[in-house]
Amino acid sequence: MTRRVKLIFNPHADRGRAWNMASALTPIIEQRGGASWSATEYPEHATELAEQAAREGYDVVAAVGGDGTVHEVVNGLMRTPADKRPALAAVPIGSGNDFCNNIGINPLSEQAMDRVFEGQPRRIDLGLITDQDGRSEYWDNTLGIGFDATVTLYSYAITRLQGFSMYLWAVIKTIIRNHDAPQMKIVTDSEQFDARVLMFVACNGPREGGGFHVAPDAVPDDGLFHYAMIEHVSRAKMFRLIPEVMNGTHGRFKDVRMGSFRELELTSERPVTVHVDGEIFAGFTSEVTGLKIKILPQALNVII
Repeated sequence: MTRRVKLIFNPHADRGRAWNMASALTPIIEQRGGASWSATEYPEHATELAEQAAREGYDVVAAVGGDGTVHEVVNGLMRTPADKRPALAAVPIGSGNDFCNNIGINPLSEQAMDRVFEGQPRRIDLGLITDQDGRSEYWDNTLGIGFDATVTLYSYAITRLQGFSMYLWAVIKTIIRNHDAPQMKIVTDSEQFDARVLMFVACNGPREGGGFHVAPDAVPDDGLFHYAMIEHVSRAKMFRLIPEVMNGTHGRFKDVRMGSFRELELTSERPVTVHVDGEIFAGFTSEVTGLKIKILPQALNVII
């Protein structure tokens, strides 16, 4: 049976380099019988387009872009009832492409596009974040609070680098400029603790930032989120931890706490920055001091 496919293309992916990549995919689409294309024009447009595609009865909605495009498409699909929700596909032409790496989607965009039409579905977990004012958003890969989110904010201003190099430079800038570690109370379904927290990252997959293995044990379909938390450390110690996080070996340090949860509630003494899948949920002018995070097991079909 031929799949009815909607392709949602972000022309601004990979800092505007996506056009050349997308044009190379056209012959594959034509060979597979064609598909409907829509290009995003403004932030959250992919969310609107994905929700519309679901209402129109498409079988598969493919995010052709980076992690941000996937994030927006996921949020659009989750606005539709589960029994009418299309499967998600992703074609990696962004800067980091961490979701595709973590879910097992081919890193070569041509082969990933080919699988949109014939790949097999796999059910994955998703997350839902809600702040103290009731504002909520779905996420598929990682959620960062504090240092991690500030890195994301700095990465937006970097134009001469891409991929892992861009995120690494943003990490260095964050260590130098922002080293705040507010007191936080964290309560999960299995533990409770108070600490000065420099960085807290909840993970549905092991990798973010184009190559930082924040939670090596995380898998996207086990009904659990894994987390990595770095307590207050010196700037020198943070520089020491960078290569460890790249390799996923940071858990051996006493200042790093690793664990897992299904539900979590966090309260901070001061507002925190937050990113979800590399998209900003709370920026430098954040007023977010309270968050709830929960897992939605097996919430979405993904074509791999």
